[in-house]
Amino acid sequence: MKLLTEEIRKRLPPLGSQDDKLGKAVAYVRFFTPDSDWSWHATEFDGEDIFFGLVDGYCKEVGYFSLKELEKARGPLGLPIERDLHWQPKKLEEIAPELFGESEHECRGGEDE
Repeated sequence: MKLLTEEIRKRLPPLGSQDDKLGKAVAYVRFFTPDSDWSWHATEFDGEDIFFGLVDGYCKEVGYFSLKELEKARGPLGLPIERDLHWQPKKLEEIAPELFGESEHECRGGEDE
């Protein structure tokens, strides 16, 4: 499966264009590991390799991730990352309300709390 089609490339805003939107930034595409619970929601793209968006792995956090790395990565059963074919664009605050609400959020990177 091709992770990034031309249509999606054209729809994704350039890096930095949604900086002032915080939780109102829109995720236009979702990638996921079918054999684990990791997902990546892209809000912006540099046109070549680097996305910015929400990463949901050990915890939920916003940051940069690489198309090349997504294409190479495999889940625990060896399955490649896929693009969610049924994804409809959503605001980050809809996907991860706990990150954009009044309460504090701390990511511990998979450590026991």
